[in-house]
Amino acid sequence: MQTIILITFFTFIVLRLITIVISAINEKKLKKHGAVEYGKANSTFLIVAHFAYYFSCVFEGTQRGAFFYDTISYAGLGIYVFAVLVLYYVIYAIRHVWTVKLIIAPSSMHTINKSPLFRYVKHPNYFLNIIPELIGIALFFHAWITLVVGMIIYLIPLITRIRQEEAIMKEKFADY
Repeated sequence: MQTIILITFFTFIVLRLITIVISAINEKKLKKHGAVEYGKANSTFLIVAHFAYYFSCVFEGTQRGAFFYDTISYAGLGIYVFAVLVLYYVIYAIRHVWTVKLIIAPSSMHTINKSPLFRYVKHPNYFLNIIPELIGIALFFHAWITLVVGMIIYLIPLITRIRQEEAIMKEKFADY
């Protein structure tokens, strides 16, 4: 049973890594059409913080002898799966403008998504993907210190990103 859980978890890690490739492809296309990147330093900090958080969870879990077959790990895996599914939905919903960076395309390419998810949850990629993803991986590995300390550290660039994105979107799009 433990092997199945680990295979499932690492399958979802691979699915998460695929999104990095999707982001890079989208970024290249967007910049080719005149898109502009904002908050570059903060984006770099977010990316580093994301990888550091993952590494810290794995390290802490390994040091603690994470159990992987208990209720906490199952709950963490469930939350993580939910987060990855939301991420893929968000990528599908906004397609070619989705990146891990704050890149705004010219208005001819960049429309505001007004689907119910985006109307009711202002930033579903952050609140329904990233935060649950981080909680899920920490629970999966029983990484309690990372969950608390790492989340506090991660929230600093995430809140900065949300504020930057809000300001830029309001400035660039009248219907935002």
